[in-house]
Amino acid sequence: MSNPSSQQGEQAPAPVDLLRQLVKLASNQLQVTRNLQAAFYDLRNATIREQTRDIQQHHPNPLCRFGRKFFSQTDEDGLTLEILRRLDLLTSGVYAEFGPGDGTENNTLILAALGWSGFWVGNEDLRFDLSGIAPTTLTYLKDQVTLANLNELFAQGKRSIQSEHLDVVSFDFDGNDIYFLEELLKQGVKPALYIVEYNGKFPPPVRFQVSYDPSFDWNNDDYMGAALCSMNDLFERFDYKLICCNAHSGNNAFFVRKQDIALFPEVPERIDDIFCEPRYHLYTDYAHPVSPRTLRKLFERPAPASCP
Repeated sequence: MSNPSSQQGEQAPAPVDLLRQLVKLASNQLQVTRNLQAAFYDLRNATIREQTRDIQQHHPNPLCRFGRKFFSQTDEDGLTLEILRRLDLLTSGVYAEFGPGDGTENNTLILAALGWSGFWVGNEDLRFDLSGIAPTTLTYLKDQVTLANLNELFAQGKRSIQSEHLDVVSFDFDGNDIYFLEELLKQGVKPALYIVEYNGKFPPPVRFQVSYDPSFDWNNDDYMGAALCSMNDLFERFDYKLICCNAHSGNNAFFVRKQDIALFPEVPERIDDIFCEPRYHLYTDYAHPVSPRTLRKLFERPAPASCP
């Protein structure tokens, strides 16, 4: 015979209580998953960092060892700073960047941090407000660049910053770059340093470049840009020397004028020993997130005094 009091004591939980338990269990599981994901990303980024350091230290080109990431996508900033230090251009200068992205990660933000002025040309919206920032400090020209409007955009940029002289020019369009660079070089644009993207899938002595297309749109595949040898052929014609590629991602090349090559005695003669093969593993997270307030501050403050 059953015990009524026992049956009452074993009363099943109410549906709402079961639902609460399930929600709590799911929430705990979700947090565990997030913690595991964060740990995985930390491990991945640490591995990428160590791999980069190893490549930099053992690359045939000793200049690679100066690569460091600050505002650039990978290790371009450290190379830029070392090259400019040798060119005696750290304290002040003027730059132009074609393809600066949304303004939070590119090759010339480090120059803005040094107090340089310059202009950007691209077709993305910037992630920070330029209102109140003097055009002579930074001008952004939002447009789709073609051979038909390149020279006018370049001239407009120089007028805005009130400078005919440029010290650094950077290109990162993933497409027609080599055609734009050839046009600027023909027009006598001869900065102390060119930073240009190359398609690392094509190692020396392979030559490759996409066909010119004014409406080119990169599809995130390997049909992009130009091989390092093709870029080198172009710059050699205009008295520039390739001195380095960035070791982390193997997609940025640094060219200086031949008259300055003596400042880089360690650079190998053979392009094979300067070439860096592509590495497609980029950081998922690096340091603190970029704040629009930081970016505005770079362009609002006066040029900093040089460090001793």
